[in-house]
Amino acid sequence: MTIPHKTLRVGVDVGGTNTDAVILDLTPGTSAPVLASFKSPTTPDVTSGIQKAISGCLEKSSSDKSRIEAISIGTTSFVNSLIERDATKLEKVGVIRLCGPHSRLCPPFVSFPYELRRVLEGPVWMVEGGLQVDGREISTVDINEIRGIAAELKRQGIKTVAVSGVYSPIDHDIKQEEQVRDILQQEIPDVKVTMSKEVANIAGLLERENATILNASLLAFAKIAVSGFRQSLKSLELDIPLFLTSNDGTLMTCDQAEHFPIKTFSSGPTNSMRGANFLAGLASGGARKETALVIDVGGTTTEVGVLLPTGFPRQAGARHELCGVPLNFSMPHVHSIGLGGGSRVRVDNSSKVTVGPDSVGYRIDQSIAFGGDTLTTTDIVVADGRAMGIGNANLVKNISSDTIAAASARMKTMIELALESMKTSTQDVPVYLVGGGAILVPDTLQGVSKVHRFPFYDAANAVGAACAQVSGVIDTFEDTSTTPLAEVRKKVEQRAIDKAVDLGADRAKTTIVESEIIPIAYTTGRARFYVKAAGPWTGAPVTHIQSQKTASAIANKDTKELANVDAIPPANIRKGPLPESDPPVTAQTILDYRPTITNQGEWMLSEIDAEWIAKGCYILGCGGGGSPYSKALALREIIRAGESIKIIDFSKLEEDGMVIWGGGIGSPEVSQERLVNEEYNEAVSELIKFLRMDKCAALAALEIGGGNGMINMITGASAYLDIPILDGDFMGRAYPTGWQTTPNVYDLSGRGEMLLPSSMASGDGTVTFMTKARSDRDVDAVERAACVEMGTHAGAAQRPLTKPQCEQAMIKNTVSQAWRLGRAVALANKQSNVGNIGKVLVEALGGSRCAKVLFNGKVTNVNRRIYKGHTIGEIVIQALKADEEEDEDPKNPKEKFEGIMTIPFKNENLMCQHEVNGVTKITAGVPDLISVIDSQTGEALGTPDYKYGLRVMVIGVTAAPQWTDTPRGIEIGGLGAFGYDDIPYEPIGVYEKPVSVIDEYGSV
Repeated sequence: MTIPHKTLRVGVDVGGTNTDAVILDLTPGTSAPVLASFKSPTTPDVTSGIQKAISGCLEKSSSDKSRIEAISIGTTSFVNSLIERDATKLEKVGVIRLCGPHSRLCPPFVSFPYELRRVLEGPVWMVEGGLQVDGREISTVDINEIRGIAAELKRQGIKTVAVSGVYSPIDHDIKQEEQVRDILQQEIPDVKVTMSKEVANIAGLLERENATILNASLLAFAKIAVSGFRQSLKSLELDIPLFLTSNDGTLMTCDQAEHFPIKTFSSGPTNSMRGANFLAGLASGGARKETALVIDVGGTTTEVGVLLPTGFPRQAGARHELCGVPLNFSMPHVHSIGLGGGSRVRVDNSSKVTVGPDSVGYRIDQSIAFGGDTLTTTDIVVADGRAMGIGNANLVKNISSDTIAAASARMKTMIELALESMKTSTQDVPVYLVGGGAILVPDTLQGVSKVHRFPFYDAANAVGAACAQVSGVIDTFEDTSTTPLAEVRKKVEQRAIDKAVDLGADRAKTTIVESEIIPIAYTTGRARFYVKAAGPWTGAPVTHIQSQKTASAIANKDTKELANVDAIPPANIRKGPLPESDPPVTAQTILDYRPTITNQGEWMLSEIDAEWIAKGCYILGCGGGGSPYSKALALREIIRAGESIKIIDFSKLEEDGMVIWGGGIGSPEVSQERLVNEEYNEAVSELIKFLRMDKCAALAALEIGGGNGMINMITGASAYLDIPILDGDFMGRAYPTGWQTTPNVYDLSGRGEMLLPSSMASGDGTVTFMTKARSDRDVDAVERAACVEMGTHAGAAQRPLTKPQCEQAMIKNTVSQAWRLGRAVALANKQSNVGNIGKVLVEALGGSRCAKVLFNGKVTNVNRRIYKGHTIGEIVIQALKADEEEDEDPKNPKEKFEGIMTIPFKNENLMCQHEVNGVTKITAGVPDLISVIDSQTGEALGTPDYKYGLRVMVIGVTAAPQWTDTPRGIEIGGLGAFGYDDIPYEPIGVYEKPVSVIDEYGSV
């Protein structure tokens, strides 16, 4: 008896409308590997649709089932359960966060929308554990604490738990998350535990924890769904390996999919790009190994992704959202626009033609070419003769040539804009078309070298599932102090290859597909390495490799010590249920909103105030200061708990009142892991005790820009020190160093006497005081060195200032200014007025005398590096061409720009160099504010957010007179402080003092 050689692979992609299947013959040298494709409607139970698609493929190709090696399925079943908030498929999740004293002001679930939080939120605990950025323990896991939590979980009947630890992905030796998992499983044998280190990346505790929670909530449903997939094969009498495809285009065993359903969420777009890569290689006789853009056109949307020379999709940035929840797990970078085969085309009374974003979707029978009465994009291409065999051309012959031309031009522009936003250079690149709606895409596009339509392009998603490979990922911090970076990288890459091989990849064909070194600000001798290796599956049996059990900590304890533990109550006990949903915010809501100002002239902060101030603080950060997001979340929790935050005008400060000012110091990367706790509260309290102050009259921000613009609001809340916050700060923006403050401008000693004494607190038990320095520069240098020893993140409070000193140095009403900016951005989005965001922001900043739009264009180049703890580099922005501009309102024409603008930065943006026809002019420079705004949203971009293709606007704002009225102000805050000694300061305009929110609304 001859045993047939197993060389066939079946790929299945389960979409919202159709289920596609293909059969590939992967025999080396095969000239026609795609044997057949078949499309079947997706069924409510999913499994019968899969069976029909596979059966149709087998019948169409006349393939022998015994030659099938494996089946790979791409599915949206799991992500759809979350999108639909289907409580029948989701479980409540208990969360244990290993953080020691850190992060407690941003508890688990803090960033979830209420409608999802109500479904998923179980009991949460923030307990001992966690690591510092250098791998040291913040504190050790307390066994009895975890046992007490287990007792409470049992009492509540919670069977699903997410465990997250600060910097847990770099915990290879201590294995804290594993310790907690093992203790829970010993105490509750049937508990399901998901560890964050196995789900998502290093960058951001909150986002990694969120991904872990979502994953845990789906475990029970994943087991049922995967069982259904297995049953599909059994019904077809196929006893072969079954895989699911993951977000990065690689294979997952059924066991892995049961444990990590979140890793399938973006398999659809990934399969399309991997399939396009396979089809491109097939058409070329071998791997093309080029960067290409993949356009996947569906019924409602068009998705554009970047296919790298490795054949894998470019991954999205560290952070993204799903169902309103911030996440950071690996998924492809995809840009979606409202253009599909069913997109509606409208012609108004002035003959202006618009396309989308609404669509008839899968109901293509509503299109005119199919006998309906709705004009769609499919009708346009059929009428234009570009879609032979689709619909009935006779039904669309009355569409005017002008409408066809205008709609075709609009579709072309929409696609070109989407492509440009995804490109990484100005060089022309090829485009691979996939999806049934690819008929909409013309054969020539600006910035594109060639448009490819490969055979089977309409089934590329299923092809991608069939040809998926096996991968191994290493995301770690490594010591680079004694070993060259290249050598460390090589070792990490080998670990990734070994991991992929252990999971079933062919060692001879496994290659590195991603390798990145990420420096850590203020940290020397350590760097983050992210490496992915991938190779074809060998056909060998693959099992899910779970992390090893740790040596039982419980077993080593004396039984008397472990005899009894009391159940530990969770941190999120509430008096009543959570609201069903977040309150809807409309344009009218914003217009009607009035801040609460008491009769005593105190501005009582609300949730919406905090949200708007956060948006404004990031704009005033001028690229630096770090995101205020976690501070805004902490403030929101404080307000929701019934506590109060008071903002007061400077005029309300007592004559003999003393003001403490300061904020956070250290690496933004570390603050994303340790989040917000009471380190700054402690720094302020310790300084008050050290100076034996009877009373602190008010707190004020060191800088309004970035997260430090809000940190004092937390400390001053009634839940903590209950001290009012002054509406003002001591930078009017963000600067990279602590000596670039306005009190230091008026300190002629040069020794930082207006900065000292100061206190600094680590948040976990260490407090330092600095009373004297040789120079103001030394104050910052010494504090940053101490900050590194504190884990590279700390709170720092500066010398209390008198009212006369504040009168002189404080830049007033900057909290109000941030609020107005945030409100303006929110209103512009709700009114669909982001196209005029430049004018909107200039008006919010006080008008054209003090602020102006300096440039408008797209980012064409970004360079950055870490130097002495600071991010240094430049961004290059090119003016848009006429055909790249979006449609604009003729009543509100935009200012047009030419040439390019280059903006060097050191954490913050330093100056604007505008070049037109070979002539360069400096149009703005520090201390004036230079903020780069995302033109699509109106929100600020920090220097870490800069990337090629972004459409941006540059806003300039005249600096406060504290910086510009004296030579010392220019010396400390001007371009000379950054090494540009030969460039004199020329103001953008005339400074306008921001209007006080208290003055405006207090009188209403």
